[in-house]
Amino acid sequence: MRKLLIANRGEIAIRIASAAADQGTETVGIYSEDDAHSLHLGRVDQAAALRGEGPRAYLDVERIVSLARETGCDAVHPGYGFLSENPSLAQRCEDEGLVFVGPSPAALAQFGDKARARRLAGRLGVPVVPGISEAVTAEQARAFLAGLPDGSAMLVKAVCGGGGRGIRIVTNRGEVDGACRRASSEAQSAFGIADIFVEQFLPGVRHVEVQVAADAAGSVVCIGDRDCSLQRRHQKLVEVAPAPGLPSAVRAAIAAAAKRLASASGYRNLGTFEFLIDEADSYFFIEANARLQVEHTVTEEVTGIDLVRMQLELAGGRTLAEAGLSGSEAPKAVGTAIQVRVNMETMGPDGSATGSSGQMTAFDPPSGRGIRVDTFGYTGYRPPPRFDALLAKVICHARRRSISKLLASACRAVEAFRIEGIDTNVGFLTALLRHPSVARWEVHSRFVDEHMKSLARDGAVQDRISGDARPSRASGTAGASVDASDPLAVLSYGKATGSTREGPGARALRPEVPGVIASRMQGTVVAVEVAVGEEVRAQDLLLVMEAMKMEHEIRATASGIVRDVTVKAGDTVYAGHPLVRIEERILASGTGVAEEELVLDHVRPDLAEVHSRHAATLDSARPDAVKKRRRTRQRTARENLDDLCDEGSF
Repeated sequence: MRKLLIANRGEIAIRIASAAADQGTETVGIYSEDDAHSLHLGRVDQAAALRGEGPRAYLDVERIVSLARETGCDAVHPGYGFLSENPSLAQRCEDEGLVFVGPSPAALAQFGDKARARRLAGRLGVPVVPGISEAVTAEQARAFLAGLPDGSAMLVKAVCGGGGRGIRIVTNRGEVDGACRRASSEAQSAFGIADIFVEQFLPGVRHVEVQVAADAAGSVVCIGDRDCSLQRRHQKLVEVAPAPGLPSAVRAAIAAAAKRLASASGYRNLGTFEFLIDEADSYFFIEANARLQVEHTVTEEVTGIDLVRMQLELAGGRTLAEAGLSGSEAPKAVGTAIQVRVNMETMGPDGSATGSSGQMTAFDPPSGRGIRVDTFGYTGYRPPPRFDALLAKVICHARRRSISKLLASACRAVEAFRIEGIDTNVGFLTALLRHPSVARWEVHSRFVDEHMKSLARDGAVQDRISGDARPSRASGTAGASVDASDPLAVLSYGKATGSTREGPGARALRPEVPGVIASRMQGTVVAVEVAVGEEVRAQDLLLVMEAMKMEHEIRATASGIVRDVTVKAGDTVYAGHPLVRIEERILASGTGVAEEELVLDHVRPDLAEVHSRHAATLDSARPDAVKKRRRTRQRTARENLDDLCDEGSF
């Protein structure tokens, strides 16, 4: 391989450029019109421009192949996301005589289609989650849900892609149509393919994946496993290698299943085979990612294998043995490694996350023995808002440490990460890593979602304790003075700017007007689901916005009549922009609208603020004051109150 075009951006483009440089291969980086300041362009030998902005520019197969030919490249590496699992790019590379660093077009077609991958597993006798192994309509999805045991839920999933996009959990028939529309739309936007399928949702399961490598001669080797159970809305936050506490029989069984799937499909290069493991230690194949994974770093740390370099060597025709791996023996893991994903996002009091924007006025990653940081951030950088929220991956490795001690080390490393000028999930991550159940690794794939509110609350408190609350303003918002780390402020501050929508409603409506629902993020309006004069109930869907490649639903906070809608599909708005005004009313029954559903765990913004202010007065928010009392062997006022009052009554 003489010259490599990297068909990606950000930290993974930097990672690939580094591995290529180590083996003497020149690199070409690409960039969209709004991504010209990304750090990866300074780490390649040559840069080439795409046409257009945002993710769509990186999905242009013909432009990417054309740039590869124009710049004299003989190979293309897709990274992860974007076109990494799209057989069209692999086929076009093959047609043009370019080496595609990844599986063959046939293997990509086999595993890029999750429904088709399920069918292969079924033929090989590998257990799969109950579901429909082909693209479905909303009507077929309703019928499948109706046929599940009482109390069961269903997952609507994109046939192609990954990263948690295009996935929705459905618990009743009334949610099916909306879930199918949103999953399909999100998949179309992120991966260019809108097909969806369905399977039963399994609660309380661990998410474990197996890393494999295969060469053109047919040899396959498993390079260990990873536990990816800590995820929010199906997006991974923390990954550990090897999977902690996995029974040796289960570990061997999923490794054998992964090798069987890879061998039967004629797989080559790197790939990941993913499984769910229930409380009875039964395992179920769910999908294969025919590409490099975001979390490949933890496997590298415990095995000492440069997986990206191995990709390049296998694509260049070397066998596994020539690349340093036996075709039958998996390398032994040394120690444990943890990866924590730092995202650019603003956390709400209910644990909801929305993409954040701004300019990084400070960016100082942690360092030290056993700490690695993969990132594309730098001081002065203003990340484009249309891309994925991932900013950095903090990886900690220890040869001889328990999982609890390694988690504590990872927590300290994340806390030491100084990022100013843009909101991140650092506080949320430290609260997660400190959770007692996480320290014991008593987790499952819904653990984060089930503890979302408490983690968000503890994360906000931790931000205040560490002095890490970072005020910032929305990109391009002139004159707005607001602490964007305060999730309540973005609902009610200042003057709206930035909408491409013009007209009397857009000029007159302000966030402070009663009944106005404002945008919590900078993003693009995907769909408007209501019209002026329409009756809506609390929690009804008003519109859908896209930010950081994820779709976010904006719902009514009260029942009433829609009096103003200031945006249309395609408009770009900034945080704080007024979207819809609802004139609150008690709606009569029998209007044809379903009775308003009482959401018992819904927390109103004013009550959430009370909770937040109360949390700031607790001993956990005042560590210095508590230490001072301890030094003089005194108690705190809160401790006295706890002894004097019945629990929870003060």
